[in-house]
Amino acid sequence: MRNPWEAISLSDYENHMKLDSVMQLQALNEMMKDQLGACPASRLMILGVAGGNGLEHIQKGQFEKVYGVDVNAVYLEAAAARHPDLAGVLECLCADLTEEPCRLPKAELVIANLLIEYIGCACFQRVIRQIRPKMVSCVIQINAEDGWVSDSPYLHAFDGLEQVHRQIEAEALEKAMLEAGYRKGETLERELPNGKRLLRMDFERA
Repeated sequence: MRNPWEAISLSDYENHMKLDSVMQLQALNEMMKDQLGACPASRLMILGVAGGNGLEHIQKGQFEKVYGVDVNAVYLEAAAARHPDLAGVLECLCADLTEEPCRLPKAELVIANLLIEYIGCACFQRVIRQIRPKMVSCVIQINAEDGWVSDSPYLHAFDGLEQVHRQIEAEALEKAMLEAGYRKGETLERELPNGKRLLRMDFERA
């Protein structure tokens, strides 16, 4: 079965995310700037890289290799095209993380923002066990009463996601990561205009 993310255009996704009433594209961009320095690493993996939001914060020589992983090949093409300065460093990998076996290379630092909601804690745990990073920095969304997709002119572009979306609780994610051998570190919360919140949770390999 085709992953519903493959049917959502990058323009619809980004235009929705950057609306003044949503502001998630901007918030995630700023949060990733800090995540990139979460730990010393030569190899970085960004799970759910989409169009490469935040990649402009990578400093020259900061990483030997940056793996950008996404299920949508068109998103990956855009990410590479937007960041020609990362040529030779950025390697885009088209993969559906929910499929087994899904082979991914090793990396010391993994960033996964607004991804776990679409693959679940158990799948994320399996992926992290395979990559074996030193540090995992992820962002999950804490929803308001009006649902998990904010109202916007692009709302119906996301209708297909209902079949794969899961509400992720911080406690459940912490438990899954502990089972995988990672202890919780720093947590940061960011308020959004529509009452939702973004929660960054860092995990360090025990």
